[in-house]
Amino acid sequence: MGDTTRHHPSTLVIHAGQHADPHTGAVSVPIYQTSTFAFRSADEGAARFLGADPGFIYTRLGNPTIQALETAIAELEGGAGALAAATGMAAVQTVYFALLEQGAHVVATDAVYGPSRLVLETEYRRFGVSATFVDSSDAANVARAMRPETRLVYVESPANPTMAVTDLAACAKIAHDHGALLCVDNTFASPLLQRPLDLGADVVLHSLTKFINGHSDVVGGVVTARDPELLTRLRKVHRNLGGTMDPHQAWLVLRGLKSLALRVERAQANAQRIAAFLEADPRVAWVRYPGLASHPQHELASRQMAGPGAVISFGVRGGFAAAKTMIESCRLATLAVSLGGIETLIEHPASMTHSALPRAEREAAGITDDLVRIAVGCEDERDLLADVDQALARAAAIAAP
Repeated sequence: MGDTTRHHPSTLVIHAGQHADPHTGAVSVPIYQTSTFAFRSADEGAARFLGADPGFIYTRLGNPTIQALETAIAELEGGAGALAAATGMAAVQTVYFALLEQGAHVVATDAVYGPSRLVLETEYRRFGVSATFVDSSDAANVARAMRPETRLVYVESPANPTMAVTDLAACAKIAHDHGALLCVDNTFASPLLQRPLDLGADVVLHSLTKFINGHSDVVGGVVTARDPELLTRLRKVHRNLGGTMDPHQAWLVLRGLKSLALRVERAQANAQRIAAFLEADPRVAWVRYPGLASHPQHELASRQMAGPGAVISFGVRGGFAAAKTMIESCRLATLAVSLGGIETLIEHPASMTHSALPRAEREAAGITDDLVRIAVGCEDERDLLADVDQALARAAAIAAP
């Protein structure tokens, strides 16, 4: 296909990075399941290693199937290019390793994805990198945490699992005023609902495992950047660290990407209905969903995002015991971590995805024992509502004095 940049996102997810195979006419991008690529001559091989010839060398360094996915994500995010990674954490690691050095400081969202925080607090600390974690939904907290040695502002919006929304344009200005870069984990929104590079971010990453793939059958990550020179810096580190993607992984994600708009539309509509139901239910203590007017950053989310997404966090009255009973009582929603799949998943972050954080840090970030996270899928909303209702009834029986 030709230039797709003028098309709407729901068209881009189908056509970006896609073209008929020049050899066979295949409409689906072939899986180039090869480790290495033959050169027609020694001169061609030398030219490719020098970067004078854009052809392929070795799949860790580039592959046509992987390149198709990277092109698609770059077009969707408005980046100079993209780097497909073996996992979401491989994408995070590429960003950290490329942009941080001994003595560097990071300001990050406190309720960021657990391993993204833990690797800074444990592994990078060993090499002299420090980090300050703040509630980035108030940009003033980010500004106060900045230091002369701050090199990176790392935010996740909406945040996992509190659903707090960060003003990305404000954080970009703060970062740039202090000579730092802004990286946004855009996993919860996907490029269909939010384009951080348009708001001033320098780097955007995703866990492709989630909404972009959408079928709970592959893991992966991706990094994109607005500036070509910054992308080159990231690419060098990415390739040398070895966390690059496999061609079959890339093909599966490309297949999932094509239905992203349809899946998000259905899941988001379901989530809006479920969030309203939860907010009106006396068995629920609180609800955080950007699509509700009661969300503290509802106005910001409405302005910054094309839609509120399909993940809801809520507190079950009765604390941990009631929350545990509730998630164990679901018959349709699957008790599992992750999100963005076509099926609904439900989990308890404090004892699962964020359990490695010390209790004081978890609670300071709003990850309380009563918090349940539901990643709404594409089932019929009537079935989902019935399932949530009966599970809350069982939790209420536990919570009753």
